[in-house]
Amino acid sequence: MKNKGNIYFITSCAIVTALMCIFGPMSVPIGVIPISLTNLVIYFAIYILGWKGSTASYIVYILLGLVGLPVFSGFQGGPAKIVGPTGGYLLGFIFITLIAGFTFDKTKGKVRIPATILAMIVSTAITYFFGTAWFMAQTQNDLATSLGLCVFPFIPFDLAKMVIATLIGMPVRSALVKSGMITK
Repeated sequence: MKNKGNIYFITSCAIVTALMCIFGPMSVPIGVIPISLTNLVIYFAIYILGWKGSTASYIVYILLGLVGLPVFSGFQGGPAKIVGPTGGYLLGFIFITLIAGFTFDKTKGKVRIPATILAMIVSTAITYFFGTAWFMAQTQNDLATSLGLCVFPFIPFDLAKMVIATLIGMPVRSALVKSGMITK
């Protein structure tokens, strides 16, 4: 029976990775940094897979993009995207899987959703910090300009993504638990 759980887990990770590959390229260019749906899938994955699965799925997604598959925003792939001005955000998303995923795994009951959303906010802020520092190093822009380009326009969208992921993720998780595909 343990193998059945492992098969479900690996399959769930593969499905989430596929979702990242589908939704990641769909982006709205609003300037230098596009609005991407990658973090929406990451937020969703936290509710389904916790920190281990969401992190594994995201690492596979990054590796797929790194080898050239067009899975990043704007249907781009390859190492140039990772080392370019927006690469810090791509790499910074790992903080979301680790921090928010770990929080989800360690909390139970009525505090689980608020604690997870708070962890999503904190880990997204860390991603903003990491990505903006990377962006500044790549473009030589000052902090005020970089925040105006890379952070402030995205805050309302990212908060909305967190809410959407919660509204979809928790019922999907409940259905998967009920079906026996994942454990509580």
